[in-house]
Amino acid sequence: MDYFDYFGDEYIPCETCNSKAVDIHHIHARGMGGSEKDSIENLMALCRQCHIKYGDKKQYIEMLKLRHGYKLTSGSFNN
Repeated sequence: MDYFDYFGDEYIPCETCNSKAVDIHHIHARGMGGSEKDSIENLMALCRQCHIKYGDKKQYIEMLKLRHGYKLTSGSFNN
């Protein structure tokens, strides 16, 4: 999480519910190809419950992109 200046064991909140993130989710699934699949714009921190609830479900892609885009532009996961 160098992009946001997190170090080692710092708490990283889930980008949807603010509980502790334990998964990195590809907004656009890795299996869909593309050269940008591992870019910071496509990777978001999620807790396990949100990853199960929202991950890889087409109806949530736009919502996840908007939430993650906000985090990228604000520069903080704590907003």
